[in-house]
Amino acid sequence: MATIESSGVETKTLPIQLPLDFSSIQSVPESHAWAESNEDKVENNGDGSIVLPIIDLNDPNAMEMIGYACENWGAFQLKNHGISKSVIEELEVETKRLFDLPKEQKLKALRSRDYPTGYGTFWITPFFQQRMWQEGFTIIGSAVQDAKKIWPNDYQPFCDAMKKFEDESRVLIEKLIHLSFKFLGISEEEEKNWVGPKNHAGAIQLNSYPICPKPENAMGIAPHTDTSIFTLLHQSQSSGLHIFKDGSGWFTVPLVPDTIIINTGDVLHMLSNARFKSALHKVSVNNVKHRYSMVYFYRPTMDQVVSPLVPNNNSDEEPRFRALTFKEYVGIKDKYLDKALSIVSVKED
Repeated sequence: MATIESSGVETKTLPIQLPLDFSSIQSVPESHAWAESNEDKVENNGDGSIVLPIIDLNDPNAMEMIGYACENWGAFQLKNHGISKSVIEELEVETKRLFDLPKEQKLKALRSRDYPTGYGTFWITPFFQQRMWQEGFTIIGSAVQDAKKIWPNDYQPFCDAMKKFEDESRVLIEKLIHLSFKFLGISEEEEKNWVGPKNHAGAIQLNSYPICPKPENAMGIAPHTDTSIFTLLHQSQSSGLHIFKDGSGWFTVPLVPDTIIINTGDVLHMLSNARFKSALHKVSVNNVKHRYSMVYFYRPTMDQVVSPLVPNNNSDEEPRFRALTFKEYVGIKDKYLDKALSIVSVKED
């Protein structure tokens, strides 16, 4: 059994499940075969009528566009985001170096019952009967301890790349928190409670989606929402992320050069009093390219109390969620997964 936290970080006891040895797989085993329902089908966005917003952070109207995207999609793609090209390139190189290793070498950093970081499957895996076509690596804080297990004498390039990615991701997300809180009418004084080293906890999740012989029968990662405030994602090699839009269904997030994907999580959904979506998303695989993604989750500390931050100018608006610590919410999500938000809701939509 391993511990698990929503948004990719483990905190509760669930069975450990090992990733497949994808290097030796010629067909999709029964354990990884998913039957697609009509509700799961993805639109190709071929006519361009509905697309995930692409926002330039330098645009004078960026705040309004971010607010609109969070209200209607819970996600957007961001240009001029400030994460340097060299950091992204190093991140891709080191992520590929990790997952290209033989399985027995990666297993040296396998997550354990008592140690929640390192190599393994995605955190939602135990909630589903069928397995996912994915392997992952979770980093909380320094990557050194796990990296040393894999590369005793050559771990520093990996650790340096992860640290640079985390540092620049944190700076970007704190800008987005400032803009989104301003859009919601939340005061800068209140904003201070949600940013800075004492008020947040970050985590990195690296994902590998090997080439799949029959992708229509496999699932990269099943539908879920994150527990984060914001989640930042870079997808490499090919597109595979899909976002659900109320009233329209599933849409593919295309691979747009020099952009970063941002999605809102459950915490921001609660802080905004349900004004912002918590993005429901999933991942598909393909039979052409090995796909990688690199994710940074910006979350509150475990003892931080999460409750709607109803602005003063909307003082008549009733809270839709009860107040609880982030640790309490993580415990609920770890037990009930997609029902967690409805469990802490005090007002029906």
